[in-house]
Amino acid sequence: MNGNQSFDVTIVGGGIMGSSTAYHLTKMDPTLKVAVVERDPTYARASTTLSMCNVRVQFALRENIQISMYAMQVLQSFEEDMEIDGQKPRIFYRREGNLFLVNEEIADEARRSFDLQQSLGCRVEWWSPEQIKERFPLYDSNRFIAGTFGPDDGHFDAYAALMAYKAKARKQGAIYLAGEAERILTQAGGVQGVRLKSGQTLTSPIVIGCGGAWTAELVKTAGVILPVIPVKRQVFAFDVAVKPQGPLPLTILPSGLYFRTETGGLILLGKSMPEDPIGFDFSWDGHRFNEILWPELVEFVPAWDRLKLVRGWAGLYDVSTIDGNALIGEWPEVSGLYLATGFSGHGLQQGPAVGRYLSELVLEAKPSLDLSIFGAKRILENRPIVESHSRFLKAECSMTR
Repeated sequence: MNGNQSFDVTIVGGGIMGSSTAYHLTKMDPTLKVAVVERDPTYARASTTLSMCNVRVQFALRENIQISMYAMQVLQSFEEDMEIDGQKPRIFYRREGNLFLVNEEIADEARRSFDLQQSLGCRVEWWSPEQIKERFPLYDSNRFIAGTFGPDDGHFDAYAALMAYKAKARKQGAIYLAGEAERILTQAGGVQGVRLKSGQTLTSPIVIGCGGAWTAELVKTAGVILPVIPVKRQVFAFDVAVKPQGPLPLTILPSGLYFRTETGGLILLGKSMPEDPIGFDFSWDGHRFNEILWPELVEFVPAWDRLKLVRGWAGLYDVSTIDGNALIGEWPEVSGLYLATGFSGHGLQQGPAVGRYLSELVLEAKPSLDLSIFGAKRILENRPIVESHSRFLKAECSMTR
């Protein structure tokens, strides 16, 4: 597509958040002219495809729990709902569970979070150390007083889910453009459109920033300063001599170390750390695994004192430094500028609910799920909303630097 073009809505970023929004917008109003601008159509550096692909209800904030409950509902029928001309996507949704270990330090908060999840109708279980050991014999659970297990938590093929949203959105009329947005155009306190690095201008009265770790950089061109930074996160894949008896859930230690089994007999492991670099760095460091993470892992799984590091990769979190929670909705000082950023590591699982919510805001429809708590106004008022349970913050390592 050449020259300047006019749209009703321009979405910057075609990952899970942008594509879910494009899908919901065109589903709710098929007459809308929607453009999605994606800087990397291969998604080689997209946080969506570089994540651990997890979805869980084990949060400590009511709205985050409800968002994940909706995501699980969507994933259950996703392949049927995204069918196009008789072709169904395969997302390999595996409900293998999430297991959060609990020590004395976080026991009270863990119990409050557990009770909240149960009150909302989530299937979660409180396990003793003996139950953990019985279910997963490789684990040394003696250092923990309990664990909370979510049997409906699990993981799926993020790339397949993204491609399905994208294909369905295009089928419904959304136009995807390969290009990099370099400036949001504004006039008299309102959005006018987006200028691409190619020189092309997309005029539209609504722009939605769904560019993940790149969003804060872009919205500066509209005079908006966000407390969101790009932070490198690394994942390591290794093979072990002593195999688990079956699939392991995503297991999260209070320190923030987490791991799970992957197809092909590998184990995936990661940990967010305060010294993780800020910036657009996609290198990965085997020394980090061998010298820091492996020794900690072996304390919990002694049988894994022999293993082989197979590969690794790095992606980016768009970390919200105010509170570790997303910024969703219209920016109060620029009419027509909507944001979906700052997800701090749990954006993939929040894509379905946030895409629907943004579409409802744009179309002035009553929200199916009220997510106004994540509104951007709290940034201007310096009013953080914080997950009450420290272990969840460590799992995402929401940073305040």
